[in-house]
Amino acid sequence: MKIAVTSTGTTLDDNVEARFGRCPYFLIIETDTMEVEPIRNPNISLGGGAGTQSAQLMAEKGVSSVLTGNCGPNAFRVFGAAGINVITGVSGNVRSAVEQYKSGALPHSSVPNVQSHYGMGGGGGRGMGRGQGFSRGLGDRGFAPPPQGQDTASSDIEGLESLKKTANSLRGQLDAIEARLKEMEKK
Repeated sequence: MKIAVTSTGTTLDDNVEARFGRCPYFLIIETDTMEVEPIRNPNISLGGGAGTQSAQLMAEKGVSSVLTGNCGPNAFRVFGAAGINVITGVSGNVRSAVEQYKSGALPHSSVPNVQSHYGMGGGGGRGMGRGQGFSRGLGDRGFAPPPQGQDTASSDIEGLESLKKTANSLRGQLDAIEARLKEMEKK
């Protein structure tokens, strides 16, 4: 079985990284052989959407579970759509975390355990440190209002384009999942 673990480095002896979307590395691990494929996170410095893009990368890699310290709502939604289990609150060394996973000691998470933009650091993310809570004040548009002084029309266009990109990516993932299901049903 293939799983992914967020990591501070490229080996099983490195530590589990607490941030999902902005972790330095993903370790793709074949649990039967403990063979490791380290992947440098290409999304670590994105201005936004690092969790979503990283979750899509994990879906493309075909992992069945992801072990991490924290996972926000956007990445969590992508994992749900892809049928990938998420296990949050994982810490310590990667090898130990994988052994705990294999023994069934790590329960699957049913909800995200941090708000959006948690891993951006320094309070730079929208809603960080302002007491807006989990929803970030999203309103009915599905994305956060623009920061003070920013043009609402340009922010709406950017938000719309981002949502379109995410929707197209999710459609592709859904098509891949449905094709996989059909293959499995034939067996």
